[in-house]
Amino acid sequence: MVATAQRPTANLLDPKVLASLANLELVAKAVVEGFVIGLHRSPKFGFSQEFVEYRAYGEGDDPRYIDWNVFARTDKTYIKRFLGETNSHLMIMLDSSASMGFGSNGVSKLQFGKYLGASLAYMSSRQHDAVGVMVFADEVIEYRPPTSRSGSLQGVIHTLDRAQPAKGTQLNHPMSRFQERIKRRGLVAVISDFYCDTQELLDNVRPLAMQGQDVILFHLMDPGELSPNIKQSTLYEDMETGHAIEVSPTFMNKEYHERIQAHIAAIQKTASGMNADHVLINTGEPLDKALHSYLTFREKRG
Repeated sequence: MVATAQRPTANLLDPKVLASLANLELVAKAVVEGFVIGLHRSPKFGFSQEFVEYRAYGEGDDPRYIDWNVFARTDKTYIKRFLGETNSHLMIMLDSSASMGFGSNGVSKLQFGKYLGASLAYMSSRQHDAVGVMVFADEVIEYRPPTSRSGSLQGVIHTLDRAQPAKGTQLNHPMSRFQERIKRRGLVAVISDFYCDTQELLDNVRPLAMQGQDVILFHLMDPGELSPNIKQSTLYEDMETGHAIEVSPTFMNKEYHERIQAHIAAIQKTASGMNADHVLINTGEPLDKALHSYLTFREKRG
């Protein structure tokens, strides 16, 4: 019975299901509302109420927090004590480099990144946070400063939706632009496949941490990158450089696996060294892991 009850929520967070929805704003709304339902069912997240607007009044609750306007309209008693404004801001940095266009399961890393970014924006907007976005590749492509003004959420989501895979990944220009524009301390969510040198990542993200920003790195990887399944020698082309190389099943099953795990470990170590969170995300899986990670990140840094 429990598994059956939870299945619609799990399906709603599946990127393949989300791809069938009409627009990115609808995706964000569906993801967050489905995620909140899942939190209510989970005893592991005691702070789940942080991301709902109201909670049914229960025995022992302080009646001072009852929303009497809602009671007058619905004859139901709710409290809104968990809604409070956080006076924080979230900056979403979405990598739209060429490698983010790869997808082996019907949803590219970039499309998954859009779903995640829009969901984080929607969730933070419900907390009355100021939300901004920067789409980047080797340069800043689009930028919207953090704001909580009316209509700002739609602007952020539309900016994310316009992102297209282009060029290579270079972090120095986007991160420098960030430091120039954003002086106030807040949350920074970097959504990328981190198809870059770990030293480059360290050199460019560490200044944000030193500036007082709380940084979380969402490391997106396609299922075909994490566990490639090839039966014969195959020609692989680098989507950013155009360089091609022929690889054998033996290489992919052993040496490739070791190299990719080493790269992931290096990114994780780099993040830890600058007090940032690192979350490895399989883009073939539902979004709930990423949202749980962000929720925990907020709670820990708040």
